[in-house]
Amino acid sequence: MKIALTNTLTRRKEPFVPADPARVTMYVCGSTVYNHPHIGNARPAVVFDLLFRLLRHAYGETAVLYASNYTDIDDKIIKAAAAEGVAIDVITNKFTRIYREDMSALGVLTPTFEPRATQHVDGMIALIQKLIDEGAAYVVPSGVYFSVAADADYGKLSGRSQDELQAGARVEGEDDKRHPSDFALWKATKPGEPSWDAPFGVGRPGWHIECSAMIAAQLGQTIDIHGGGLDLIFPHHENEIAQSESAHHHPLSRVWMHNGMLTMDREKMSKSIGNIVTVRELMNDGWQGEAIRWALLSAHYRAPLDWSEDLLKQAQASLDRLYGALLRLKDVKADDAAAPEAFLAALADDLNTPAAIAALSVLVTNANNAKKPAEQAKAKGELLAAARLFGVLAQDPERWFRASFGEEAAREIDALVAERVAARQAKDYAKSDALRDALAARGVEVMDSAAGSTWRRRG
Repeated sequence: MKIALTNTLTRRKEPFVPADPARVTMYVCGSTVYNHPHIGNARPAVVFDLLFRLLRHAYGETAVLYASNYTDIDDKIIKAAAAEGVAIDVITNKFTRIYREDMSALGVLTPTFEPRATQHVDGMIALIQKLIDEGAAYVVPSGVYFSVAADADYGKLSGRSQDELQAGARVEGEDDKRHPSDFALWKATKPGEPSWDAPFGVGRPGWHIECSAMIAAQLGQTIDIHGGGLDLIFPHHENEIAQSESAHHHPLSRVWMHNGMLTMDREKMSKSIGNIVTVRELMNDGWQGEAIRWALLSAHYRAPLDWSEDLLKQAQASLDRLYGALLRLKDVKADDAAAPEAFLAALADDLNTPAAIAALSVLVTNANNAKKPAEQAKAKGELLAAARLFGVLAQDPERWFRASFGEEAAREIDALVAERVAARQAKDYAKSDALRDALAARGVEVMDSAAGSTWRRRG
């Protein structure tokens, strides 16, 4: 399978060729665990989970090494812990667990590695010391800073020139750094904050150095793919490149990928504005994880995505159609089929999920139109194979529809369906028709067969 990916660094779509097909490496910046993950946090997790699945399909499950980290030492975490009067690990352990639960509900596979920043401080200290020894970093009372002026290539990812960086804003508490655009590698200890001993002073790591150290420890000094949200290109990923490549003298990543941002009803999603919605809130409102996943994948990953209830309703309707096909074929044993070429080609073309969804729609049509047992088995097998790669159709179809209505409503529908079955058996067709109309008014379609009656959401 030939895969093409858009490389932010080169600004073009390129054939993806890993350095070693038997060891494909990918790192994606993960969650800062101090609060519930919102839907914007979920987009990169879902997008790069899809890429993880595609790479495993292309190169083999054991050949792909995927690391996504947890930032568990950070200003926001320290502030949250102080507000509750607890140690930072009380906060980070709680929200790491919640993040894992929420992403699992969205069909996100567990990455090969899930490093936590606090487990890699020794590696960060060693990396910072190397940068100091190389003359790329310097020590002042407030901490250790990377000297942007020492890196002639600084800005190559974002396209920002050194001249543009001259007006970099100073950060409170960093008045002694030499240049406004220099960034912190190590922050000198402050009262009440967690700290570690280092040759250059007691303190804690800055944000950017964390990812560089974890990448080197888990995957190596040069990796195949580095991913994250568009908002991380500058300064986070730019700074990762500067410090890693200044220390190791070779590229940090061969391919850089960035997903577009989410808006909420056409406005930028922001905690300060208050227009964010968490994954947990969506699920508590009755939206199933697969519907949220589908909605996140409905636009191309590099495009912006406007989040709305209408988007979720469209995702629900699309999945209802897929699950409806499976419900019709519930007694058919699926062939052990491969995902069709059109579907695979769409994903291999820079994760073209709109085209992949169109290919899934064709598979549903094939499944609905198949009449002969062999055709039905083949159609069902192809649909399931493609859906597995996409990360959907993992539920029993009847359970899917029950969950989409809610259990109380589902029990009421069960009772109406059972009453209709009894009316049909008694040949009371007027009552049977009336019950069918009552179910249709509730958005329910009943499917009768020799094995009994099942129901689903009306298309």
